[in-house]
Amino acid sequence: MEKLAIHGGTPVIVSPPADLFRWPIITPEDEAAALEVIRNNSFSGTDLTIQFEKEFAQWLGCSHALAFSSGTMSLTAAMFAAGLGMGDEIICPTKTYWASVTQAFSFGATPVFANIDEHFVLDPTDLERCISPHTRAIMAVHYSGYPCDMDPIMEIARQHNIIVIEDVSHAQGGLYKGRRLGTIGDVAAMSLMSGKSFAAGELGILVTNNRKLYDRAVAYAHYERNNAGWLESEDLAPYAGIALGGMKGRANQLCVTLARGQLKHYDERCVQIRRAMNRFWDLLDGLPGLYAVRADESVGSNMAGWYNAIGGYRPEELGGLPVGKFCEALRAEGVSTWDGANWCLHTHNLFKTMDLYHAGKPTRIVHAHRDVRLLDDACRPSEERCCLTVPWFKYYDEEWIARYAHAFRKVIENHASLLDPSSSGMKQGGRWYGTAGN
Repeated sequence: MEKLAIHGGTPVIVSPPADLFRWPIITPEDEAAALEVIRNNSFSGTDLTIQFEKEFAQWLGCSHALAFSSGTMSLTAAMFAAGLGMGDEIICPTKTYWASVTQAFSFGATPVFANIDEHFVLDPTDLERCISPHTRAIMAVHYSGYPCDMDPIMEIARQHNIIVIEDVSHAQGGLYKGRRLGTIGDVAAMSLMSGKSFAAGELGILVTNNRKLYDRAVAYAHYERNNAGWLESEDLAPYAGIALGGMKGRANQLCVTLARGQLKHYDERCVQIRRAMNRFWDLLDGLPGLYAVRADESVGSNMAGWYNAIGGYRPEELGGLPVGKFCEALRAEGVSTWDGANWCLHTHNLFKTMDLYHAGKPTRIVHAHRDVRLLDDACRPSEERCCLTVPWFKYYDEEWIARYAHAFRKVIENHASLLDPSSSGMKQGGRWYGTAGN
């Protein structure tokens, strides 16, 4: 066996091509369009934004699209559109970025956390446990590009008259059984910030087929368009002229211009990404300890641009080796990786004890009809699910994909040399405790 680099062996990855991971791709055409915005000082206009919204809606196959200054703002507007208010509950998978649900506090609502499945997305079988008469919405997060199982989620939501919001920030353009993510629920929102697979500086967008939800999103933070000539919902007419959310969510048109350029090539670039990522996982198929988080393309689903690529990790298959130690050995081999991605939100003190608005009790329950924190114990299975980031290839290079796969294989085959009975990976009470993987 090869000697691990962490023990003085030769690293597998040395000086990989810069283009292998460089993103986004900015063309001379993109630069020229951005320069035109700068020269025309049209950062704060809406002409380019409205055009982009039409193009985005047509691409996604939905009726309405509304650009925002960030993904967080678009998700917040989706909550307002859904009517989230005082005493309402919104169900969200516990493992996600905080912007999927934390804004609920601003509406006097409270998050209820549900478990994730082995693919690190909302587990539909855990929804009924979380639902109460006060459940207003479900936030379905397509985490790390993996599509939520939307059929049972929608079925349960319809049975209980609950609105479904899709958080597509990791999965722009992805498919679930042939349907575009973001078009299955009642309303969807997503980030288009730099670093995402659909990368356009700092930008967000909301999409829906429901005109009422669209109008409410417009009224929330688009004061210029909050007028009688734009909105069709009669109940909003008396309040036109001021952003109802008391904030400005307008998109910067420099970012909008970058987004229009990305949209032209996005699908074809994602095909290359998926080809490379699938090859990487094919090379690791069947190895213990590590499993692919990837959609079943045979049923018409896919991983979009495979943003925040992760793999599942089962320490029990590698003698209890903590995922943190596994990642440390990979980094020594030249692989940039870390364990956990986002932590489980229900474990954060913000959702336990923080009194944001000086109400005399924790904000999460200040308007709630029950102490939803008592439900958090049932999310323990999510805490025990381990994952780690894997290389996010931007184009297909057989040689370098194979090298990265070999680095993972090398660590797995030599995992016994990383075990230390006196370390944090020691077995205690029938369970393994190591670096948290949630």
